Amino acid sequence: MNCARCATYAAAPGGELCRQCEAADLHPAPAPTPAHAAVPHPAAPGLPVHTALPIQSPHGPAWLRSPVGRAVAILLGVVAVTDLVAVWADLVMLDVLGRMTDGEYGFGVDADADRADRLTGLTGSAQILAYLVTVVVFLIWFHRVRVNAEVFEPFGHQKKRGWAIAGWIVPIVNLWYPRRIALDSWDAGSPSTKPRSHALVNAWWTMWIISGVANQVSGLALRRAETAEELRTATERVLFADAFEIPTAVFAIFFVLALTRMQDDKARTGPRAEPEPVAAL
Repeated sequence: MNCARCATYAAAPGGELCRQCEAADLHPAPAPTPAHAAVPHPAAPGLPVHTALPIQSPHGPAWLRSPVGRAVAILLGVVAVTDLVAVWADLVMLDVLGRMTDGEYGFGVDADADRADRLTGLTGSAQILAYLVTVVVFLIWFHRVRVNAEVFEPFGHQKKRGWAIAGWIVPIVNLWYPRRIALDSWDAGSPSTKPRSHALVNAWWTMWIISGVANQVSGLALRRAETAEELRTATERVLFADAFEIPTAVFAIFFVLALTRMQDDKARTGPRAEPEPVAAL
């Protein structure tokens, strides 16, 4: 039977409360100060759904919510799988195009070319579908970890929370705004006694930018290609873009899980005291 209070952990033998809630009764937490609202005890995996009272930050009320980090990680894994299948389809297409550029023609080559074309079309559709679903859930996660970060550090954010979504859409600023928001959220969730390095965030962001450029270049080359030789060159660029998306998705999974875990750990210890204000755009 689960605890009658938190409904998260198993109740202690012969009782209705879990060990954590029993300990909270023996050692009640002090009343929350106006600057920091109390976080419910204990924090469930993936963060509690909400805090007892919202934190009043310069950007408005903020409370902890589950950032659906595991769902994002799973969807990113699906994206990596579709990219892996797309790499196989690209190799099949390159084989057919290589035979055509070598001067091989006939019914067999035409049939193989049709099959390769259908295969790349199907894998491309699967990639787009997986990508769109992942984008929606990722943006929900990104906005939630940004708001969650205000609970831990109300003033430590250079961008307003609306940029957590708009920053990915607005041209030009989407080259650095999401990274800035990610770093601010990362620092807010990082242990105050031993801040976490930015290496993982920077690696993920660098690979994301390279992957975006590779997709743009390969897509443009594919649209302009007309001859078999041009199609072969364009497909080689598509192959690189599809292959590079796989490690990019893996690094994104590491980043999502790490930040979600950090916020979950921080929720168990409470927000940082006496934050220093910074200007937000």
